[in-house]
Amino acid sequence: MDHSEAPVLAALAAYHEEDQLPFTPPGHKQGRGADPRVVEAVGEGIFRSDVLAVAGLDDRTSSKGVLKRAEALMADAVHADHTFFSTCGSSLSVKAAMLAAAGPHEELLLSRDAHKSVVSGLILAGIRPVWVQPQWDPQLHLAHPPAPESFEAAFEEHPGARGALVTSPTPYGTTVDLAAIAELCHRRDRPLVVDEAWGAHLPFHPKLPTWAMDAGADVCVTSVHKMGSGLEQGSVFHLQGSRVSADALAARADLLGTTSPSVLLYAGLDAWRRQMVEQGEELLTRALALVDRVRASLAEVAGLHVHGRADFCGPGRAYDMDPLQVFVDVSELGVTGYQAADWMREHHRINLHLCDHRRVSAQFTYADDDGTADRLLKGLRDLSRQAGGLQATREVHVPSPGELQLEQAMLPRDAFFGPIESVSCERAVGRIAAEMLTPYPPGIPAALPGERLNGDVVDYLRTGVAAGMVVPDAADPEVKTIRVAIED
Repeated sequence: MDHSEAPVLAALAAYHEEDQLPFTPPGHKQGRGADPRVVEAVGEGIFRSDVLAVAGLDDRTSSKGVLKRAEALMADAVHADHTFFSTCGSSLSVKAAMLAAAGPHEELLLSRDAHKSVVSGLILAGIRPVWVQPQWDPQLHLAHPPAPESFEAAFEEHPGARGALVTSPTPYGTTVDLAAIAELCHRRDRPLVVDEAWGAHLPFHPKLPTWAMDAGADVCVTSVHKMGSGLEQGSVFHLQGSRVSADALAARADLLGTTSPSVLLYAGLDAWRRQMVEQGEELLTRALALVDRVRASLAEVAGLHVHGRADFCGPGRAYDMDPLQVFVDVSELGVTGYQAADWMREHHRINLHLCDHRRVSAQFTYADDDGTADRLLKGLRDLSRQAGGLQATREVHVPSPGELQLEQAMLPRDAFFGPIESVSCERAVGRIAAEMLTPYPPGIPAALPGERLNGDVVDYLRTGVAAGMVVPDAADPEVKTIRVAIED
């Protein structure tokens, strides 16, 4: 295929050249009706290119096939059979993939380090989760993806499971042996769905972890806005093989998606594909060299420890890791990752990515350069010098792996939609959660609807909030009260 094409961008250019006049939404009519103060803030181009996808970018019957051509080019670029664009983020794409793989009350194997969007899919579909536990590092207090052997054991116990879903890379940049999990799924003629939201860049450089489609996954979801250069909410999901029907996947996406997709997001996805095919390896080679320099410089800063493969990969840990995710342990400075992130924003106007009770991370992409890298290094060196003046750290009571494993006492759907009440966090111990309680980032629920709460997880959330953890999806973000199911 001719990857110098960008069908969406070409159609946008033609729309303007032809002087098309809309008597359709959007009501701002290409910015003519927009508040000038908004135009001044975001620019005229945003409004000028905000047109309808149908009877705008394409005609009423979509006869030019603009979107289909753009999706076919994306599929070809990443070695998939089919690709679908989503303007509702990978949260929608993951739900669509789940609903295509399993139906109400059917079982699906799921890694318990799944994003909250997976739990939302369980609630919507009524799927019965079979949780596969991550590999927990008790020294570093973080979870890596489950081992293939854990999925094998889960299939042995639940032979009727309709397939498996795994998150790889995780928000911590670690990956699982996808080829091994794909093989054990396919031996049973079951599909493997991969939430690879953090892996849009993986197909385009040989020194990065293996891309899900190349590893044999049936469905893969990726967020181009995360590690690519798409606009926020720009996501794609890919399909290969016949274990999941392309028609079924498209129907599930249509059920959940919007009838007013953003052409701006389509343009970002289309342009990024062309950029990656033409320049991706060169751009990523430059980014990898830059991040090597950053890692080496941070290793010389007192009180900081930069996590690498020696920390994250090996037996009982992750299979591989994305080096562009730079995780820095700040615990030797006597501060939490929450404090470090807040301090960096306040004093250096730097927004870090993930932060937890002991770490911060900086997400590098090919958009970074020596200027952004040096500014980050300057800020972290300053943090090393100034950390002694920060307020004393509040301890976060991080449970052991066994204490984190909650009993799935009800279907997530039944707990979420059933009769509920709000009780104090102390009284919630032993009760069944009716809401998600998700430290964010990274967005992995500590407790989800249908799980029976224990004192360790409640204590973790309460001490975490006191230390700066954010739990945005809780009805009470301070977790003083928790919504629980009313049991007979």
